[in-house]
Amino acid sequence: MTQTPLQTEAGSADPAAAASRCTPEFRANPHPVYAELRKTAPVCPLQPPHGVETYLITRYDDARAALADPRLSKDMYGALDAYHRIFGDSSIALDDNMLFSDPPKHTRLRRIVQGAFTTRRVELLRPRLQQVAEELLDRCPTDASIDLLTNFAFPLPLQVICELLGVPEGERERAHQWATTVAKTGFGPEGKKALAEAEGKLRDFLVDLVARKRSTPGDDLMSALITAQDQDGALTDHELVSTAWVLFFAGHKTSAYLIGNAVYHLLSKPDQQRAALASPESLKLAIEEMLRFEGSVESSTFRHATEDIPMRGVVIPKGALVQIAITSANRDPEVYAEPDRLDVTRTAGQAHLSFGHGPHYCIGAPLARLEMQIALTTLFRRYPEVTLAVPPHEVRWLTVPFPAFRGLTELPVVLDPERIAD
Repeated sequence: MTQTPLQTEAGSADPAAAASRCTPEFRANPHPVYAELRKTAPVCPLQPPHGVETYLITRYDDARAALADPRLSKDMYGALDAYHRIFGDSSIALDDNMLFSDPPKHTRLRRIVQGAFTTRRVELLRPRLQQVAEELLDRCPTDASIDLLTNFAFPLPLQVICELLGVPEGERERAHQWATTVAKTGFGPEGKKALAEAEGKLRDFLVDLVARKRSTPGDDLMSALITAQDQDGALTDHELVSTAWVLFFAGHKTSAYLIGNAVYHLLSKPDQQRAALASPESLKLAIEEMLRFEGSVESSTFRHATEDIPMRGVVIPKGALVQIAITSANRDPEVYAEPDRLDVTRTAGQAHLSFGHGPHYCIGAPLARLEMQIALTTLFRRYPEVTLAVPPHEVRWLTVPFPAFRGLTELPVVLDPERIAD
């Protein structure tokens, strides 16, 4: 039998090949690699660039179980040496939050924050979200090609999360640029240096923002978090800064890439675009399918094994890091028929894992869904003939140090092709 690039002579996946997840070729189309891993090595040891022993989980059932497994800890202090080796010392100041903690601390932090992101509270943001979407499209030129990510997909969730947190308008772009540096730096000495510098600036900015909100509270989430308490007490200043950071970072990056991915696939598949936009109910269904098909979170954040964990004939050793390949799980053929086909009318199959599962299920999922809904309806209502400005295969995907995000580097479109023709 001819070996695939992912197979050794024994037929198991080659960890070195699996580590090729970091190459531009993989980033352009990771799905064939994940398909092979699901078959030959669903729990695969990696050789990642950060040098810390890591295992990758690729099948849906395993991924769903792992996301809720208390033996896979999110507490960064439990794997402090590994954390330092990957990110350096600077990241810790921003990572004392619900994303990197276990119960009971995680329960306390999440309970304080979650009231702002209920479906009912998020729905109250609809008029403002709609206004921002209209204003952004008002400013877009229609007689030339534009990058829809820069002009629309990123500014929409960025403006909304900044308004929620009370970030002054003149300070938002700087914070966005620092967050972009954090998302795109590598593991080498230069990357860690840039990471430390950006995180230091973000930390100082957020410390100052907390201080200003303490002295002059406003009608915003940050002011509410400063005064919020539960039965275990209020957030410390350190927790406030770190919580603000994770809400800011996750609250715009993931949504922006979701919007970009969705628009790209709908423009590439006109029949799916028509079906998705047929009615408000069809759009809600379509959004869930687009989240499954090409969500913006490719792999979970790191977990570490607190004991030896047997899985699929492999033992994940105590102390090893674990990543869960959400993109792979969402295309598992054991769960979804024809998983590599976008079908916006799809109803069969289990719930996708794009927002996670278990205690760490994404607290911002209702907001992300609403932002996608408003972005897509507003764009295609105002510009029903919008088209890609380049062939679909020329659109470039993110190349990042490790595959956390799945998204485009840019999305060139023409909003009104008739104006270009004229």
